Amino acid sequence: MSTPEPYLPNQGPTIVIRTSPQISAIRLSLAIVAGLIALVLGLLVLLVIGIETGPVALLLGLVAATIPVPLYVVLVLWIDRYEAEPLWMLATAFFWGALVATFFAFLLNTTSGGIVTALADAEAGEAFAAVISAPIVEETGKAFILFVFFFWRKDEFDGVVDGIVYASMAALGFAMTENILYYGKAAAMGGGGALTATVIIRGFFAPFSHPLFTSLTGIGLGLARQSSNIAVKFLTPIVGLLMAIIMHSIWNGSAVFGGGGIFILTYIVVMVPAFIIMLVVISLALRREGQVVRDFLVMDLERGLLTPEEYKQLGSIVGRMGSSFNALSKRGVKGWRARMRFNQLASELAFHRSRVSRGVHSASQDVLAQEAAYLDALQRLIHELRRG
Repeated sequence: MSTPEPYLPNQGPTIVIRTSPQISAIRLSLAIVAGLIALVLGLLVLLVIGIETGPVALLLGLVAATIPVPLYVVLVLWIDRYEAEPLWMLATAFFWGALVATFFAFLLNTTSGGIVTALADAEAGEAFAAVISAPIVEETGKAFILFVFFFWRKDEFDGVVDGIVYASMAALGFAMTENILYYGKAAAMGGGGALTATVIIRGFFAPFSHPLFTSLTGIGLGLARQSSNIAVKFLTPIVGLLMAIIMHSIWNGSAVFGGGGIFILTYIVVMVPAFIIMLVVISLALRREGQVVRDFLVMDLERGLLTPEEYKQLGSIVGRMGSSFNALSKRGVKGWRARMRFNQLASELAFHRSRVSRGVHSASQDVLAQEAAYLDALQRLIHELRRG
């Protein structure tokens, strides 16, 4: 097959999209300040946990809670196959959940439980905190960062997959800090046996509970982003958040009121089917993203920027994985990185065009200049890849 002549834009872009990641000094400074504030809040939470459990149990809980997190993060990031989200946004979501949302959840849950205890008794206070307060406060706290991304980073929140990824990162951070408390208390009260049992229950049988709940909010926001219907745009985020709260309440309530048998039954009847449905939703969302890439890159195939082989590879997960593996085997890490960047830029161009077609962009954004910048960056990467 002959290689077509590459498409060349009529004029140089007024916006430059770099083909290698760059660090903004201003963004880095703001991130450091925000990170320090979040770190202080997180340390306050750890201090309270340490006072409750003791330093040794705190350390055991910290180790047990953090060891599996990288695996769960990798599984979540694998979902985002077409247009990977910016690392700083993923990290922001994770640390928001781990440091900030947990701080306010601990504060508000403890306060509300204490008020009900004072009005009724300790058992009622614990039940209220677990079944009513925790689902509302925790799901709202984790969802806050999703709404921030949705309204202020429209170019990085394109649909259901993005909503699930951001939600899962915030939820994994929250679950990690929460597990430090549960594991630490188990170690302090029951020793190694209790810690092992708690790790098995929370870390292996139900590690997806927090991501599952919060992903319902992410799905609602993703559907709102994809739709042009005003009612859908307004209602689905609210419905998603309410469903997250209800699911969380059912899960906690089964443990508080039902005992072991009801808890297991809820796990089998509610949580497992919900997780399977979530996998189906992810599969359908990925299929939609592949269609967006194919629909909005076909013009680049027709005018010669992309070869038929490149176009076919970009439009499917298998094709992308295969092209990345071939680049790694033939040109090493440098070639693999170039191919991954090419895949990412092509997806960003496709989703940019999709957003423009639906009017999802700020009034001040120069969409034509943005497209020219993507085309220029792709042209340079294509030249590098084909030369190699």
